[in-house]
Amino acid sequence: MKSILLPTDFSKNSVNAIHYAMNLFKDVECQFYILNVQKASSFLTDDMMVVSSSATLYNTIVDAAKKSITNIISKIEKKYANMNHEFHSLVDYDNFIDSINQVSEKFEIDLIVMGTKGAAGLEKMIFGSNTVRVMQRCNKPVLAIPNGCKYHAIDSVVFATTNLKQFKVEDFKPLIYILNTGNSQLDILHLADQNHIAYDAFDNMTFFNTHFTNANHEFIDTNSKDLFNTVHNYLINNNIKMLSIVNKKHSFLERLFNKHDVETFGFKIDIPLLVMQSYN
Repeated sequence: MKSILLPTDFSKNSVNAIHYAMNLFKDVECQFYILNVQKASSFLTDDMMVVSSSATLYNTIVDAAKKSITNIISKIEKKYANMNHEFHSLVDYDNFIDSINQVSEKFEIDLIVMGTKGAAGLEKMIFGSNTVRVMQRCNKPVLAIPNGCKYHAIDSVVFATTNLKQFKVEDFKPLIYILNTGNSQLDILHLADQNHIAYDAFDNMTFFNTHFTNANHEFIDTNSKDLFNTVHNYLINNNIKMLSIVNKKHSFLERLFNKHDVETFGFKIDIPLLVMQSYN
C-alpha cells in the first residue's frame, strides 16, 4: 500500500493536483494524507481582535481548515468511488517545510504530489516558491503538477541528468512505478556542461542498461546558461509527457531551478515534473 502526501492551500492548482493523483493511482491501494499548513504570520491584527485569545484563534483556523479538507474528501469520494483509496485529514500550524518533513516521516510517505502556484501577474514564474522549496529541502520524492495540467496516459517520459552522481535503483522507485503503469517510453537525456570541468561525471550506462533496458539515450552538449532551454526544447520537440530528475547537492535541480532562473525564465513547464531524492 502506498502512502501519498497531498499538500493543499485550497487553491484550484492544489485541488487539481489531488485529482491528478486520484487518476495516477486509481488501480493502487493508497493512503492519501491531505495536509494544510497554517502559520500565524498569515493573519492580520484585525483577525486577532475577533477572538478572545490566541488559543481561540488557533482553534478557529484549524477548524476552518479541517472543514475545507473534509469538503475536498467528500467530493473526491463521490466522484471516484474508489475502494482502493483511504483519506486522512491533517492540519498543521507550523513552518511549511518542517511540517512536510515531519508528516512524511511520521506516516512513511512514498511520494508528495502537489500543485504549482504561479504568482498572479508573474507569468515568468515556473513553479511557486513553496513547490521549489519542497523539491530542494524535503527528503521524499515530489511530483509537481503544473497549473491546469489534466491527467493523461503518460506514454513518454524524459529523465534528464548531468551524471554527477552514481545512481542507485532505490532512488528511482517513483519513476519505475510510473513507467510500468503507463507502459511508457523512457528517454534518458545526458547533458554535458562546463560544470564537468569542476566535477567528474560518472558513467551510469551499466546502471541504465540493467534497469531501463528499453530506454533511448540522447547525449547533448550545452552550458549552464542554456540548460533549461535545452531541456525545454527537447520536451516540446518530442511531445514528452513527464520530466524526471534526481536531486542532490550541486545537482541538476539546483542549476535548473536556481532563484535567478525561476524569476526570469520566460516560459513554464506545462507537464508534470518528478523530482526524486538521492538516498546515498
